[in-house]
Amino acid sequence: MNTKEEILLRLRQNEGYLSGEQLSEALGVSRAAVWKAITSLRDAGYEIDSATNRGYRLVSSPDVLTPEEVGYGLQTKTLGAKIFAFAEVDSTNEEAKRQAQCGAPDGSVFIAERQTGGKGRLGRAWKSPEGTGIWFSILLRPSLLPTEISNITLLAGIAVCRAVRSVTGCEACIKWPNDVVIGSRKICGILTELAAEIDRVEYIVLGIGINANMEAFPGELAEKATSLRMEAGKSFSRAAVLRAVLEELEPLLKKAQMGNALSYVLDEYKSLCISLHRRVGFFWDGKKQTGTAVDISPLGELIVELDEGGHVAINAGEVVVQGIYGQVLPEAWKTNQ
Repeated sequence: MNTKEEILLRLRQNEGYLSGEQLSEALGVSRAAVWKAITSLRDAGYEIDSATNRGYRLVSSPDVLTPEEVGYGLQTKTLGAKIFAFAEVDSTNEEAKRQAQCGAPDGSVFIAERQTGGKGRLGRAWKSPEGTGIWFSILLRPSLLPTEISNITLLAGIAVCRAVRSVTGCEACIKWPNDVVIGSRKICGILTELAAEIDRVEYIVLGIGINANMEAFPGELAEKATSLRMEAGKSFSRAAVLRAVLEELEPLLKKAQMGNALSYVLDEYKSLCISLHRRVGFFWDGKKQTGTAVDISPLGELIVELDEGGHVAINAGEVVVQGIYGQVLPEAWKTNQ
């Protein structure tokens, strides 16, 4: 850690005042260096009180997603051991892939305050306004076969739901396979990308975007999207939410290394899956189909009882769910394709 980071850590760990002399002696730097670091912290948004003959005291921290803020108090061993934070990138997933090629370690986390080219499933644009969302990607280097990684996205959905519920109290649920919703509107999207050979996964990039402190959404998004702030009626520390996601996800990923991790949490996934027992629309065997979602298989497939009879197990693709994002079958489903 540099001098600024050391001083911030010591101020956090001390409830009272720390004098410039104490900090200078403890860190082996000059009083001028201490003052410079304090000034830099204040410029970054930290409220630091100073009193003659007493020293400095940390009053409050800004809502920023820096390595210092996210890493402080983080209870993980691998996820977040290395944190890269940016004011702006094209996409945290793209940045993670670039860093993966340069040898970034397993568990590295890439965060951006703003994305200029964020994307979701099926190549859709993902809006990433500055200062209100949590836009990040996790680089994973698991010892898994390419055929074994499909459930990681589902595990991420569970981790986000757990984190949102624990930090905010909001009843977050999952729209199959991995959109996280509150009520009928989306608060989080998850996009998994991988580089692999036939028998080996080089790396996985798990991209997660959470609508945290937005006050409103424009136009047609208002019916489809919401935020933690809108649902709870107050804003939240974005760093605290991100820490909670990483802490919930790490043990789930450890189980994934042992095989079909979803089998350990299948009942929980089903209880969180808001798609179940609703009418759904999708493409199957080249034609439009409708039915009722009745179950989740041990492999994470959505089991649908078709209106025309029989059952199918869907493992990929777009599924429109009655009542979610304001959609009503069949009209909304037909216009959505």
